[in-house]
Amino acid sequence: MKRALKLAGLAALFALAAGPALAQEKIKIGVIVTTSGPAAALGQQVRDGFALAIKDLGGKMAGREVEVVNVDDELKPDGAVTKVRGLLERDKVDFVVGPIFSNILQAIHRPVTENKTFLISPNAGPSSYAGKECNPFFYVTSYQNDQVHEILGKVAQDRGYKRVYLLVPNYQAGRDSVAGFKLDYKGEIVDESYTPLNTLDFQPELTRISSLKPDALFTFMPGGMGVNLVKQYKQAGATVPVLSAFTVDESTLPAQQDAAVGMFGGANWAPNLDNPQNKKFVAAYEAAYQSVPGTYAMQAYDAALLIDSAVKAVNGNLSNKEAVAAALKKADFVSLRGSFKFNANGYPIQDFYLTQVAKRPDGKFQTEIVQKVFENYGDRYAKDCSGK
Repeated sequence: MKRALKLAGLAALFALAAGPALAQEKIKIGVIVTTSGPAAALGQQVRDGFALAIKDLGGKMAGREVEVVNVDDELKPDGAVTKVRGLLERDKVDFVVGPIFSNILQAIHRPVTENKTFLISPNAGPSSYAGKECNPFFYVTSYQNDQVHEILGKVAQDRGYKRVYLLVPNYQAGRDSVAGFKLDYKGEIVDESYTPLNTLDFQPELTRISSLKPDALFTFMPGGMGVNLVKQYKQAGATVPVLSAFTVDESTLPAQQDAAVGMFGGANWAPNLDNPQNKKFVAAYEAAYQSVPGTYAMQAYDAALLIDSAVKAVNGNLSNKEAVAAALKKADFVSLRGSFKFNANGYPIQDFYLTQVAKRPDGKFQTEIVQKVFENYGDRYAKDCSGK
């Protein structure tokens, strides 16, 4: 009996000693996004939005200090795999946040999730992981790729555009964008142009648009592609209404400026969304980075809040993966966009809006909400998710 009591006492002492050690051990988060080349502005918004959230959290989650390891995927799938393996094996991160582009996500998804590390996407949301291939280690704080484009398809249908030209980059997100647009649009597609990723010269496509004279142009051209397309569109004197996604937003507007004013977009948020947490975020972001935040920054900020909510729910103990997954799925945090919850597949159920580019009195450019198009909208693939 004495020996048993002695052992119990030693066990209690070890437990007390381990508590502070656990509290002092840093939570490590790897952020892998594109921060070089034509799309660098997108990745920088993610880094900045995530960093601002960590700062607002006091640099800690559930009392544990947070260390963020940033890497540039360079928009190269093979290189991204090497870099994410470094985050997992060398840095031993607890969470991976990223990437921007769906082709990079498709490259890193398996290495991260098979390592039983949680992957939180602040932007890419391909259909490939929203249905049968959903995964308990994968969560998205943005949208399913189709959804933002569905906004524009519905708007084109509701406005009576009978003939539309589609212009997108030739990769997974581009193909998803076309699928999303076609869900609600029932008019004639006069042509579909799929350009190589990172195309910067759109003269052949603009010439074809001019000859076909569609009622509207639907395009998805993120980053530098969108900057060049909008500038060349204006230089060509084109007057066809533009319905776009991720083509005219806060990552591209500093370069597009007046050429983008009046163009429409689809989004799950805009800087002028009227709620207290968003007003505080936009003001803090502009003060910290001297630029207007876009959806990339907002979704990254929310990704940090999501991780924080899960870490708090398990009292900082990340060893029980099932408990962490359950906590992530609850999404117990106040999103900058307001209403937010996860569908069965780990993709959000949320509101979506038609936005329009405006020039502010201070000379800066931003997107502003024109109308709500979808409310509490979940993606159409979630019904096929059974493994989460």
